[in-house]
Amino acid sequence: MIGKSRLGKLLVEKEIIDKETLDKALMIQADEDPSNPRRLEEILTSDLRIDHDAIYGLLADLYAFRTIDIDLDKLDQNQIKRTKEILSRFPEDFKRELLYNKVLPYRIAYGRKNTLIVLSADPTNKIVEKIPLNTEFKKYEVVFCRLKIIEELIETIAPQKNEFLELLEEAGEQIEEVDETGKVTGVDEYALDEEINKSLLVNLFEACLVEAVRQGASDIHIIPYQRSSVDFFFRIDGRLHRWHRQDNTSPEAIAAVVKDRSTGVDRFERDTAQDGFAQRLVDGHLIRFRVSILPIISAEYERRFESVVIRVIDDRNVITDLEKLGFQKQAEKDFLKAISTSKGIVLLTGPTGSGKSTTLMAALYHVIDPSKNVLTCEDPVEYVIRGARQLKIGHKMSFENAVRSILRHDPDIVMVGEIRDKITADVAIKLANTGHLTFSTLHTNDAPSAISRLYKMGIEPFLLAYAINIIVAQRLVRKLCPYCKKPLSKEKYQAALELGLTEEDLKSGKIYEAGKGCKKCTEGYKGRINICEALYFSHEVRKAIVESGEEIDEELIRNIAEKQGMLSLRDSGLDRIRNGLTTISEVAYATTEE
Repeated sequence: MIGKSRLGKLLVEKEIIDKETLDKALMIQADEDPSNPRRLEEILTSDLRIDHDAIYGLLADLYAFRTIDIDLDKLDQNQIKRTKEILSRFPEDFKRELLYNKVLPYRIAYGRKNTLIVLSADPTNKIVEKIPLNTEFKKYEVVFCRLKIIEELIETIAPQKNEFLELLEEAGEQIEEVDETGKVTGVDEYALDEEINKSLLVNLFEACLVEAVRQGASDIHIIPYQRSSVDFFFRIDGRLHRWHRQDNTSPEAIAAVVKDRSTGVDRFERDTAQDGFAQRLVDGHLIRFRVSILPIISAEYERRFESVVIRVIDDRNVITDLEKLGFQKQAEKDFLKAISTSKGIVLLTGPTGSGKSTTLMAALYHVIDPSKNVLTCEDPVEYVIRGARQLKIGHKMSFENAVRSILRHDPDIVMVGEIRDKITADVAIKLANTGHLTFSTLHTNDAPSAISRLYKMGIEPFLLAYAINIIVAQRLVRKLCPYCKKPLSKEKYQAALELGLTEEDLKSGKIYEAGKGCKKCTEGYKGRINICEALYFSHEVRKAIVESGEEIDEELIRNIAEKQGMLSLRDSGLDRIRNGLTTISEVAYATTEE
């Protein structure tokens, strides 16, 4: 297959990708609509998460495009002004299209014929050919520039606008005080509609969806605050941050807007939990939103308050490359060994929000190929997995029925969203013991306790020992912002020592704490990284489980695993601290149960 792509051959020769990755990309390309297949470089960067600059930098060299590197810290204010002036000469729609494609008309090179210098993260993007047709600039030169540099330039020179927020600002303060007599609180639908129209709440809700996507929020929380205010929170890197407080507005009106703008929920039902969904095109990407609505109690018994939580489902955040998960060396080695067999259970444990689903998704993408029948049973299905058949749980097909039906559907690889009870545990064990690779999750604090949990469900030790390949317990901790992190202050040394760091660690100068925050982060943190303990089922571990009496000896199993190189959650976190990636407070918070 390698001969079919000159670019692919070069990428392998330059060791940017390996042959296996190239074959996987070519298979994806072959499965697409032959009348409009995506380019190889797009599949490699978007689906397989290969470094954008490595791919397109090689492409720039291949087609002899110049490369430019801009130091943003030394960016001249006059240059910003000149670039803004150039952009002002472009039609608004065309300018928006260019910036969406990460193409930035940057400056004019004056000479015999003035030439417009155009920066592009993809120098082969054909959109630049429209410049002479849409503008006064008839001569241009496309120059390759790294994606991150272009994104930061665009954010500095032409930041994205939120048209819904602009409409709210233009309208000014149109919101009047809610009737203090409580007439609106009796849920007069006409009064609610009047309030919604008067206060432009639809624009506020739509603006909220757009901003959540742009800020990388995983969830939106909309919560009544007193009788006439509503708080909007974004969950970013695992923590809630208040985005906006809407005053002088009844919470019932906000809830009505959410229901009107979502599918699958009843606006007039206020006494039961409801689940719905929505989807929007944000900056050219289709984003899905899962809406959960719960009735909640208010101090004013006559009010009908509801709490709204909206999960943001952005397929661009799916990790399909195991290396991008950032496992530590021994954990990654054991995990790859566990998923590279034809049978057995791969079990992820941890609380909600610990990254279990992300790890499972990356593992599935690693093992999926057209020769295998991959089935998933999830509740709910959030991300579409290319190459898998995904079962949707509903009132006509329960979780238990779906899991049992999988056995009769000739699977090679199965993902059961969660082992909930003995029924699903039995099916997972049966799948593993009949030659199927099985992925699932379980809610326990650490890896050894997952064995005890399954044993207490009624699974025999012998079956447990020989059905499971690996149990990975994980947490997510916030990563320090590399731009504003600072050395650990001396008053925190004692806490660091109590956590498990040594005097030598503290003297190394590599232990940091969060700064006050900068424009590139949120309160001193940017992104998250996992800490985990990966309990690989070696011969010694299996033997210890089989020889268990009436209880699983978790401490014995842990000792065996740690002698074989397993890091505990705490030790994994300490390793992250020593590498300057996170803080003692983050690791302490994530491992308090140890």
